[in-house]
Amino acid sequence: MNKEKVTKSIYIWVAAVSVLCITFLVMASYEFTKKPVQVSQNGQKEIIRTHANTVKELMSEMGITVHQHDELSHKLSDPIERGMDVNYIASKRIQLAIDRSNTEQYNTTASTVGEFFDEQGLEFQERDEVSHDLAAPIEQGMDIEVQKAFQVTLHDGGEKEKIWTTATTVGDLLKDQQVELSDLDQLNVSEEEIVKADTPIKITRIEKMTDTVEEDMEYAVETRRDESLPKGERKVLSSGENGLVTKKYEVILENGEEKSRELIEETVQKESRKEIIALGTKVEEEKAPVTVASASSDKKEARVVQASAKPSNKQDDTKTLQMHATAYTANCAGCSGVTATGIDLKENPDRKVVAVDPDVIPLGSRVWVEGYGTAIAGDTGGAIDGKRIDLFVPSKSQAHSYGRKQVTVKILD
Repeated sequence: MNKEKVTKSIYIWVAAVSVLCITFLVMASYEFTKKPVQVSQNGQKEIIRTHANTVKELMSEMGITVHQHDELSHKLSDPIERGMDVNYIASKRIQLAIDRSNTEQYNTTASTVGEFFDEQGLEFQERDEVSHDLAAPIEQGMDIEVQKAFQVTLHDGGEKEKIWTTATTVGDLLKDQQVELSDLDQLNVSEEEIVKADTPIKITRIEKMTDTVEEDMEYAVETRRDESLPKGERKVLSSGENGLVTKKYEVILENGEEKSRELIEETVQKESRKEIIALGTKVEEEKAPVTVASASSDKKEARVVQASAKPSNKQDDTKTLQMHATAYTANCAGCSGVTATGIDLKENPDRKVVAVDPDVIPLGSRVWVEGYGTAIAGDTGGAIDGKRIDLFVPSKSQAHSYGRKQVTVKILD
């Protein structure tokens, strides 16, 4: 009985071992018949042993679905061969926006941004702005933005320059160009305005400065009638002396050029000293006629002799002069507004009065001045010497606009 059991156990073990051997041989035979293939998937390489007959079956066996834009080194229908090297790169979907208004989607197998641009035949300049470095790896769903540079004309303080920019707003452009504005500077467009190639940007540089100047303050001339001097004779009783006034102006400059000037302060540093002139009014009396009897005749004959009679210098023709003319007002620094002959110009702003050199045109004469009309020679001045004449006008603006002219002057009487 025991012998039978032992024999039976031996048969069972032999059968089991036989089955295992057969299974091993079958499996070994199955594995041995597989073909080794090197597959590179997105850069990762591995050796695959497969019974697949085609590349498509191999991809399916590896769980890879090949899409239209993917990159595969072989056709899906190609047969599998022992030692085959299969390369597969899956495409990635990305978005490219150029100038913020033109956005497109792409499927690419490029590994870097630079390779993607080469793949699409896109070229950009160094001055263009790209959101990613060219060496940056392509990632699924990546958003790439490119802002192409364009030229804008910038006028800064009168200087014109064409610059390349990718700025969106005027403020961004000024910041990129390191252009700073002061509180007084003026910009022709708002800093928030969108930069456009056909819209020049103009900056007017405004400067406010103070200019202090010193000016002579002309002395006034006072004429006093003197009955002890012969008529028309002049004698200086007290010499005049110019004063000194400091004037402070607020000056506005636009792009370096003076735009306006306003007097904000005036200080008299030294008062002028009036010149006092004595003007003779004494008239010489003419002697009475003397009757002289002739001794050469029995009959007395008398003849009249005029004593101390002076020949007349008066000419029938009007005296005409060519003179340098300027203009003045009654409100100049140190002026009283009363002329040398006593005319109050402030009370008579429309009066035609000229300042003259009495040695050339006697005070009190009526004169005609080209462009001014008929006037009275009623004033003098420290700077009026020789053939110079100063015309009275009501306002400083008229005096400034008159300037200096060469005029014809006729002495009427």
